[in-house]
Amino acid sequence: MKLYNALLVCGMTALAMTVQAAVSESDAARLKGDLTPFGAEKAGNKEGDIPAWTGGYTTPIPGDKPGGRRGDPFKDEKPLFSITSKNMDQYADKLTDGSKALLKKYDDYRIDVYKTHRTASAPQWVYDNTVKNATRAELKGDILSGAFGGVPFPIPKTGAEVMWNHLTSWRGSDWKFSMTQYQITANGKAVMTSDIDAEEQMPYYKKDGSLEEYSKSPELTLMRLVNVGPPIRAGEAVVGRMNLDSDKDQIWAYLTGQRRVRKLAAPCCDTPAQQTAGVMTIDEVEVFTGKLTRFDWKLVGKQEMYIPYNNNKMLSGAPDAEVIGSHFVNPDFVRWEKHRVWIVEANLKPGERHQAARSRYYCDEDTWMCMLADRWDSKGTLWRALWIHNFVAPDLPGLARGAFGVNDFSSGAAYIANMYTSKPAPYVLKPPFPDSMFTPDALAAESAR
Repeated sequence: MKLYNALLVCGMTALAMTVQAAVSESDAARLKGDLTPFGAEKAGNKEGDIPAWTGGYTTPIPGDKPGGRRGDPFKDEKPLFSITSKNMDQYADKLTDGSKALLKKYDDYRIDVYKTHRTASAPQWVYDNTVKNATRAELKGDILSGAFGGVPFPIPKTGAEVMWNHLTSWRGSDWKFSMTQYQITANGKAVMTSDIDAEEQMPYYKKDGSLEEYSKSPELTLMRLVNVGPPIRAGEAVVGRMNLDSDKDQIWAYLTGQRRVRKLAAPCCDTPAQQTAGVMTIDEVEVFTGKLTRFDWKLVGKQEMYIPYNNNKMLSGAPDAEVIGSHFVNPDFVRWEKHRVWIVEANLKPGERHQAARSRYYCDEDTWMCMLADRWDSKGTLWRALWIHNFVAPDLPGLARGAFGVNDFSSGAAYIANMYTSKPAPYVLKPPFPDSMFTPDALAAESAR
């Protein structure tokens, strides 16, 4: 009996360690007080260069046309200063290791820092769900449960909670977009790998849904990507259904050479991502996507950093060749601002395998998007720098995810994905798509080659 009781206590202790509980009602009340509805500090910083949050940017941008290209609400602003390899030491404490490595490696790389605008916003129903999630969401191991329609952990206590906030960050319910993607070789040549038309849906943000309904089929995102170019890849297509339990993720691809739809095995982790021509891994898409299970996640804390932000200039309509720099996005098109970010470190668990032994993520407190990340290889060498741009979409309302990519310091190559710049209607909000759109049968029926 004593042995049984001892085992029972050990089992209950282990279960308690794997289930991370939500916050108290009194803590959740802060979301209507000193914190924003998403859990960021409402007040500005003591220096005054990070302002207080006052509701975000929700008014139409002058010149915007519904369903077309959005304008830049800050187009008349000039950089406050620029960071280059010559003065980077002055700002080193607010730069990621990846940013500093890019400044050192490329003489023409620079960081133009602008006035900070806290533009993050969301519909009231998303805020209401976030308050509910604060006291009901939990992690069972690394799987999210008890959350729906808002930020799951607005007052995070662990690194894994911050990463789930990133994975579920608000960017709409249903949208259609068109974009181009480029691989940049080590000698600086840009090669288009994809010209894509896509639809995406987040069942997690079904406006009229409920936690009870969603829990029956907890799919996070549904996507369909169809290549319209370049000619060698025209007709290829991908459909994905991503679940809160990433072991249940499903991805199918239509390959023109085989004229058939195939289900892809192991859509996870450091498997090459087909939508980036295999240059980036699945868990590098949009800085981080996918399973948390291979890493131990540590919440380092919060810090003021320079990150890409409010990059509506990337929707300007300029030709791709003008926007792409020698090994990165042309700095003339990138806006950086000082924001508070949560810093999360990921260290490979004993017995697990991954090309990146350690990673560090910088996640914006206002949106929960992880805007920058650095990855180190098994030898402890800085291997890759990841980034994403967001842009103001008052019609959402909120900040949407834009171009993202990677710089590989070991090979000198880079990849730029989801470039909306030259597209006339890059990110169009739509009414709910039919579920049947995101199935392998629909992919097979619509395939042209």
